Amino acid sequence: MPDLEQRLSDALSAPGGASSDFDLNNDVKIPDVRLTPAAVLVAIRAETETVILTKRSARLKHHPGQIAFPGGKQDAGDQTLADTALREAEEEIGLPRDRPLIVGDLPPHQTVTGYQVTPVLAMLEGAYEPVPEAGEVSEVFEIPLRHLIRPEMFRVEGRRWQGRKRHYYTVPYGPYYVWGATARILRALADRMS
Repeated sequence: MPDLEQRLSDALSAPGGASSDFDLNNDVKIPDVRLTPAAVLVAIRAETETVILTKRSARLKHHPGQIAFPGGKQDAGDQTLADTALREAEEEIGLPRDRPLIVGDLPPHQTVTGYQVTPVLAMLEGAYEPVPEAGEVSEVFEIPLRHLIRPEMFRVEGRRWQGRKRHYYTVPYGPYYVWGATARILRALADRMS
């Protein structure tokens, strides 16, 4: 079995384009809006092959309590979207910027909230103890990569949103309900790695 870095690198070179929160909703016209650049860090621990995720604080105005990657919108001081992902991971979970080994970017993902999110795929080797930023993150946890790269682990669910039924991917794991943009990004990775 090839090593993790090679498998991730191969996944990045596999066919597949951009994704969006609208992928499973063909009846919805994608809004023609200027998208705000953002990035998330899809960090995978090399030794355990687990993906680092966060549970957002219930006190947040946007997406409280949801499962997410560390990340956010690009700041003026960020030279690249990888810089954005690394800065946000340092701020949100105390991951030093020089620790992750960047493997590359997955295609961007457009959210219903007007962001174009670039998932930055990285490996993390050696010991690291997460330090959640209490104002943004209530928990840092990990899910085995093997669970997240199996397309059969994903389900399509739906709920009413803005007067119509909206469908989205979910990939539950134990007590964690991973859905929306995070699940869609993981599904894109699963499609490339399967």
